[in-house]
Amino acid sequence: MKKSILFLVVVLVIFSRASAQTDSLILSNGNIIVGEIKSMDKGVLTIETDYSDSDFKVTWSEIRKVTSKSKYLITLSNGKRYNGTLNSIDSLKAEIDTYDPEGLLRTISKRKTETEQPVGGKETVNLGEVVYLNALDEGFWSRLSANIDFGWSLTRANNLRQLNVRSGLGYLADRWKITSSFNALRSTQDDVSDVKRTDASAAYNYFLPQDWFLLYNFTYLSNTEQLIRSRVGNQIGLGKYIIHTNKTYFGFQAGVNLNSESYFDDTPSRNSGEGMLGAELNLYDIGDLNLLTSVMAYPSFTESGRFRTDFKLDLKYDFFSDFYLKVGTTMNFDNQPVENAAELDYVIQTTIGWEL
Repeated sequence: MKKSILFLVVVLVIFSRASAQTDSLILSNGNIIVGEIKSMDKGVLTIETDYSDSDFKVTWSEIRKVTSKSKYLITLSNGKRYNGTLNSIDSLKAEIDTYDPEGLLRTISKRKTETEQPVGGKETVNLGEVVYLNALDEGFWSRLSANIDFGWSLTRANNLRQLNVRSGLGYLADRWKITSSFNALRSTQDDVSDVKRTDASAAYNYFLPQDWFLLYNFTYLSNTEQLIRSRVGNQIGLGKYIIHTNKTYFGFQAGVNLNSESYFDDTPSRNSGEGMLGAELNLYDIGDLNLLTSVMAYPSFTESGRFRTDFKLDLKYDFFSDFYLKVGTTMNFDNQPVENAAELDYVIQTTIGWEL
């Protein structure tokens, strides 16, 4: 009796596992992969199979056909977002069977009638227009992104010690996303004042049609080079992705910033109103390399002639599974710093990291 029950349990487990493997891919070389599609982002699709200890990662441009019964959060290069299934019609086109969140929002905003038709249907798109997939049945963790980097160095001369920590956390929903970051540098050396630098941010984006988005950013900076004990920014504005493909994205944002500063010396704290104009570029179809750069400019409205800029550049090399090497630089420029402070502060960091 016990053996029969055990046999039945094993059969049920195998059957349930096999039934989950309902997705298939046909690649450009004719190979077929059967498994469970987890996600696709930045031109790389992740699929879990029964015959591999680790998930397969496949370049999206090498896929000729996709067959799946699973429901996904789908984003196209023109900014449209859907929830539904994706199945190829031929080697170039695919069919999305879903509801359109943009149409759903328009329907909800109108007065409902008995003759109103449900929002949704089928839409044919080019397979290359799909820039993001995420399985909806994967739950909270599938929409979460995280990374953490560490760097440390020790030099015998003058007993120089330096520690770098960089981290990020994000969550992507159907119509919005939240991202945050925390970066810190500590450097100590005999007979020299300690160098301390901390910057952090939290951002909320609400997606609009045509790849536009509303934004709110909270920023924090503290660095000894510019004598800034605390610089807090509260930014609101509007942004747009001009290029959004499986090889790159490029976007800009504009708005206003309320800037609040306090200092390590006796300089009084000050508040100022600023404009905000920035751009971001991400290149991720360059082998195992990923380049991310951004620049933000802040012309002051309330302090005559003051102008600030923040610049970031990160080059990441994926060398094993979810581990990577990263070289990055961050620069902060202020043409009207407080007395005895530098106009320009920059840091170059080399770290090893892991991402979810």
